[in-house]
Amino acid sequence: MSSTLTSDAVASVLRRLHANADAEDHVAKQRVHDREAEIGRRLSAPERYELYGDAPLAISREVGELYYVLAMSRGARLTVEFGASHGISTVYLAAGIRDGGRGSLITTELLPQKAEAARQNLAEAQLDDFVEVRVGDATKTLENLMGPVDVLVLGGRNDQYVRILQLVEPQLAPDALVLADLGKDDPDLRRYQGHVRDAEHGYFSIELPLDAGLEVSVRIPNGSALDQAPRSVESEAAEKAPTPKGAEDIYGETWIDRS
Repeated sequence: MSSTLTSDAVASVLRRLHANADAEDHVAKQRVHDREAEIGRRLSAPERYELYGDAPLAISREVGELYYVLAMSRGARLTVEFGASHGISTVYLAAGIRDGGRGSLITTELLPQKAEAARQNLAEAQLDDFVEVRVGDATKTLENLMGPVDVLVLGGRNDQYVRILQLVEPQLAPDALVLADLGKDDPDLRRYQGHVRDAEHGYFSIELPLDAGLEVSVRIPNGSALDQAPRSVESEAAEKAPTPKGAEDIYGETWIDRS
Protein backbone atom coordinates (compact mmCIF):
# COMPACT_ATOMS: atom_id res chain seq x y z
CA MET A 1 0.00 0.00 0.00
CA SER A 2 1.40 3.41 -0.99
CA SER A 3 0.98 6.61 0.99
CA THR A 4 -1.90 8.89 0.09
CA LEU A 5 0.64 11.73 0.07
CA THR A 6 2.22 10.23 -3.05
CA SER A 7 -1.06 9.85 -4.94
CA ASP A 8 -1.29 12.01 -8.05
CA ALA A 9 -4.22 14.05 -6.70
CA VAL A 10 -2.65 14.90 -3.32
CA ALA A 11 0.90 15.40 -4.59
CA SER A 12 -0.32 17.77 -7.31
CA VAL A 13 -2.35 19.87 -4.87
CA LEU A 14 0.51 20.09 -2.37
CA ARG A 15 3.03 21.11 -5.05
CA ARG A 16 0.76 23.94 -6.14
CA LEU A 17 -0.06 25.09 -2.60
CA HIS A 18 3.55 25.09 -1.43
CA ALA A 19 4.62 27.00 -4.56
CA ASN A 20 1.93 29.62 -3.91
CA ALA A 21 2.97 29.87 -0.24
CA ASP A 22 6.63 30.31 -1.20
CA ALA A 23 5.62 33.24 -3.41
CA GLU A 24 3.00 34.89 -1.20
CA ASP A 25 4.11 34.39 2.40
CA HIS A 26 7.40 36.25 2.05
CA VAL A 27 5.62 39.28 0.59
CA ALA A 28 3.04 39.28 3.39
CA LYS A 29 5.68 39.00 6.11
CA GLN A 30 7.67 41.80 4.50
CA ARG A 31 4.60 44.06 4.67
CA VAL A 32 4.41 43.44 8.41
CA HIS A 33 8.16 43.99 8.87
CA ASP A 34 8.06 47.25 6.90
CA ARG A 35 5.07 48.57 8.85
CA GLU A 36 6.70 47.76 12.20
CA ALA A 37 9.89 49.49 11.09
CA GLU A 38 7.84 52.51 10.05
CA ILE A 39 5.95 52.92 13.34
CA GLY A 40 8.73 51.68 15.64
CA ARG A 41 6.77 49.02 17.51
CA ARG A 42 5.54 45.46 17.19
CA LEU A 43 2.08 45.23 15.68
CA SER A 44 -0.74 43.62 17.59
CA ALA A 45 -2.05 40.28 16.34
CA PRO A 46 -5.14 41.81 14.65
CA GLU A 47 -2.93 44.42 12.95
CA ARG A 48 -0.51 41.76 11.71
CA TYR A 49 -3.25 39.55 10.33
CA GLU A 50 -4.89 42.46 8.53
CA LEU A 51 -1.61 43.04 6.71
CA TYR A 52 -1.09 39.34 6.02
CA GLY A 53 -4.36 39.40 4.08
CA ASP A 54 -5.05 36.21 2.10
CA ALA A 55 -1.48 34.89 2.29
CA PRO A 56 -1.54 31.22 3.33
CA LEU A 57 1.13 31.51 6.08
CA ALA A 58 1.74 27.85 5.41
CA ILE A 59 3.55 25.15 7.34
CA SER A 60 6.67 23.70 5.74
CA ARG A 61 6.73 20.33 3.98
CA GLU A 62 8.62 18.75 6.87
CA VAL A 63 6.01 19.89 9.39
CA GLY A 64 3.24 18.70 7.09
CA GLU A 65 4.85 15.29 6.73
CA LEU A 66 5.10 15.03 10.51
CA TYR A 67 1.39 15.88 10.75
CA TYR A 68 0.72 13.07 8.29
CA VAL A 69 2.78 10.54 10.25
CA LEU A 70 1.19 11.49 13.59
CA ALA A 71 -2.35 11.51 12.19
CA MET A 72 -1.87 8.11 10.57
CA SER A 73 -0.17 6.42 13.52
CA ARG A 74 -2.49 7.94 16.12
CA GLY A 75 -5.61 6.30 14.75
CA ALA A 76 -7.58 9.33 15.91
CA ARG A 77 -11.35 9.13 15.87
CA LEU A 78 -11.66 12.92 15.76
CA THR A 79 -9.02 15.50 14.83
CA VAL A 80 -9.73 19.23 15.22
CA GLU A 81 -7.73 21.96 13.51
CA PHE A 82 -7.75 25.67 14.37
CA GLY A 83 -6.76 27.70 11.31
CA ALA A 84 -7.25 25.94 7.98
CA SER A 85 -6.07 28.85 5.84
CA HIS A 86 -5.84 27.48 2.27
CA GLY A 87 -5.84 23.92 3.53
CA ILE A 88 -2.20 22.86 3.28
CA SER A 89 -1.99 21.50 6.81
CA THR A 90 -5.53 20.15 6.42
CA VAL A 91 -4.50 18.07 3.40
CA TYR A 92 -1.58 16.53 5.30
CA LEU A 93 -3.81 15.71 8.27
CA ALA A 94 -6.59 14.30 6.09
CA ALA A 95 -4.13 12.10 4.18
CA GLY A 96 -2.85 10.70 7.46
CA ILE A 97 -6.36 10.05 8.74
CA ARG A 98 -7.28 8.22 5.53
CA ASP A 99 -4.19 6.02 5.69
CA GLY A 100 -4.83 5.40 9.38
CA GLY A 101 -8.06 3.69 8.39
CA ARG A 102 -10.60 5.66 10.40
CA GLY A 103 -11.52 9.04 11.82
CA SER A 104 -12.79 12.44 10.77
CA LEU A 105 -11.44 15.98 10.75
CA ILE A 106 -13.08 19.27 11.71
CA THR A 107 -11.19 22.37 10.65
CA THR A 108 -12.13 26.00 11.15
CA GLU A 109 -11.18 29.18 9.32
CA LEU A 110 -12.14 32.78 10.11
CA LEU A 111 -11.98 34.19 6.55
CA PRO A 112 -14.68 32.89 4.15
CA GLN A 113 -12.43 33.17 1.09
CA LYS A 114 -9.74 31.06 2.73
CA ALA A 115 -12.29 28.51 3.91
CA GLU A 116 -13.63 28.17 0.37
CA ALA A 117 -10.09 27.72 -0.97
CA ALA A 118 -9.51 24.98 1.63
CA ARG A 119 -12.71 23.22 0.56
CA GLN A 120 -11.73 23.34 -3.10
CA ASN A 121 -8.21 22.08 -2.39
CA LEU A 122 -9.50 19.19 -0.29
CA ALA A 123 -11.95 18.25 -3.06
CA GLU A 124 -9.19 18.39 -5.68
CA ALA A 125 -7.03 16.18 -3.44
CA GLN A 126 -9.99 13.78 -3.11
CA LEU A 127 -9.93 14.09 0.68
CA ASP A 128 -13.11 16.06 1.33
CA ASP A 129 -15.43 13.16 2.16
CA PHE A 130 -14.55 13.07 5.88
CA VAL A 131 -13.46 16.70 6.46
CA GLU A 132 -15.82 19.40 7.73
CA VAL A 133 -14.73 23.01 7.13
CA ARG A 134 -16.36 25.44 9.55
CA VAL A 135 -16.31 29.18 8.81
CA GLY A 136 -16.11 31.96 11.37
CA ASP A 137 -14.69 32.77 14.79
CA ALA A 138 -13.29 29.54 16.22
CA THR A 139 -14.54 30.43 19.70
CA LYS A 140 -18.01 29.96 18.20
CA THR A 141 -17.44 27.28 15.55
CA LEU A 142 -15.68 24.98 18.04
CA GLU A 143 -17.95 25.79 20.96
CA ASN A 144 -20.18 22.70 20.85
CA LEU A 145 -17.81 19.92 19.84
CA MET A 146 -18.83 16.34 20.49
CA GLY A 147 -15.68 14.60 21.75
CA PRO A 148 -13.53 12.91 22.44
CA VAL A 149 -10.96 14.88 20.44
CA ASP A 150 -7.84 12.75 19.98
CA VAL A 151 -5.70 15.32 18.14
CA LEU A 152 -5.90 19.12 18.30
CA VAL A 153 -3.85 21.19 15.83
CA LEU A 154 -3.31 24.90 16.50
CA GLY A 155 -2.31 26.93 13.46
CA GLY A 156 -4.47 30.06 13.48
CA ARG A 157 -3.83 33.35 15.27
CA ASN A 158 -1.08 32.81 17.82
CA ASP A 159 -2.67 35.00 20.47
CA GLN A 160 -5.71 32.68 20.47
CA TYR A 161 -3.87 29.40 21.13
CA VAL A 162 -4.45 29.26 24.89
CA ARG A 163 -8.08 30.32 24.50
CA ILE A 164 -8.81 27.67 21.86
CA LEU A 165 -7.02 24.99 23.86
CA GLN A 166 -9.09 25.82 26.93
CA LEU A 167 -12.27 25.84 24.82
CA VAL A 168 -11.63 22.36 23.40
CA GLU A 169 -10.05 20.97 26.58
CA PRO A 170 -13.26 19.52 28.11
CA GLN A 171 -13.61 17.36 24.98
CA LEU A 172 -9.98 16.22 24.78
CA ALA A 173 -9.31 12.49 25.14
CA PRO A 174 -7.28 11.60 28.27
CA ASP A 175 -4.16 11.02 26.14
CA ALA A 176 -4.89 13.63 23.44
CA LEU A 177 -2.10 15.01 21.28
CA VAL A 178 -1.87 18.80 20.81
CA LEU A 179 0.28 20.24 18.00
CA ALA A 180 0.99 23.98 17.88
CA ASP A 181 2.72 25.69 14.96
CA LEU A 182 5.10 28.29 16.38
CA GLY A 183 6.67 31.58 15.31
CA LYS A 184 10.16 32.72 16.24
CA ASP A 185 10.43 34.78 19.45
CA ASP A 186 6.70 35.53 19.60
CA PRO A 187 5.56 36.58 23.10
CA ASP A 188 2.07 35.20 22.41
CA LEU A 189 3.57 31.78 21.76
CA ARG A 190 5.89 31.93 24.76
CA ARG A 191 2.70 32.40 26.80
CA TYR A 192 1.20 29.32 25.17
CA GLN A 193 4.34 27.27 25.78
CA GLY A 194 4.37 28.37 29.40
CA HIS A 195 0.78 27.21 29.72
CA VAL A 196 1.28 23.68 28.34
CA ARG A 197 4.55 23.23 30.25
CA ASP A 198 2.98 24.06 33.58
CA ALA A 199 2.41 20.68 35.26
CA GLU A 200 -0.81 21.94 36.83
CA HIS A 201 -2.42 22.13 33.39
CA GLY A 202 -1.99 18.41 32.74
CA TYR A 203 0.35 18.17 29.74
CA PHE A 204 3.86 17.02 28.95
CA SER A 205 5.28 19.18 26.18
CA ILE A 206 8.38 19.60 24.04
CA GLU A 207 9.39 21.88 21.18
CA LEU A 208 10.66 20.29 17.98
CA PRO A 209 13.11 22.35 15.88
CA LEU A 210 11.14 22.08 12.63
CA ASP A 211 10.56 25.21 10.54
CA ALA A 212 10.00 28.04 13.07
CA GLY A 213 9.23 25.46 15.77
CA LEU A 214 6.50 22.98 16.63
CA GLU A 215 5.21 22.49 20.18
CA VAL A 216 4.09 18.88 20.70
CA SER A 217 2.08 18.24 23.85
CA VAL A 218 0.40 15.13 25.19
CA ARG A 219 -2.45 15.20 27.65
CA ILE A 220 -1.51 13.20 30.74
CA PRO A 221 -4.33 10.88 31.91
CA ASN A 222 -5.93 12.09 35.16
CA GLY A 223 -3.98 15.32 34.85
CA SER A 224 -0.89 13.85 36.51
CA ALA A 225 1.61 15.73 34.34
CA LEU A 226 5.32 15.50 34.99
CA ASP A 227 7.10 18.58 36.29
CA GLN A 228 9.13 20.17 33.54
CA ALA A 229 10.95 23.40 32.84
CA PRO A 230 10.43 25.10 29.47
CA ARG A 231 12.87 23.33 27.13
CA SER A 232 13.21 22.24 23.56
CA VAL A 233 15.26 19.59 21.80
CA GLU A 234 17.81 22.31 21.02
CA SER A 235 17.91 23.60 24.60
CA GLU A 236 18.56 20.11 25.95
CA ALA A 237 21.57 19.84 23.67
CA ALA A 238 22.72 23.31 24.65
CA GLU A 239 22.73 22.36 28.33
CA LYS A 240 25.55 19.95 27.62
CA ALA A 241 27.69 22.51 25.81
CA PRO A 242 29.67 25.44 27.32
CA THR A 243 28.07 28.86 26.97
CA PRO A 244 29.99 30.99 24.44
CA LYS A 245 31.50 34.17 25.84
CA GLY A 246 29.27 37.14 25.17
CA ALA A 247 26.27 35.03 24.19
CA GLU A 248 23.00 36.94 24.23
CA ASP A 249 19.64 35.94 25.63
CA ILE A 250 17.57 34.37 22.82
CA TYR A 251 14.47 35.96 24.28
CA GLY A 252 15.67 39.50 23.63
CA GLU A 253 13.29 42.05 22.17
CA THR A 254 12.50 41.15 18.55
CA TRP A 255 9.69 41.69 16.08
CA ILE A 256 7.94 38.65 14.65
CA ASP A 257 7.46 38.30 10.91
CA ARG A 258 5.61 34.97 11.05
CA SER A 259 2.49 33.83 12.77
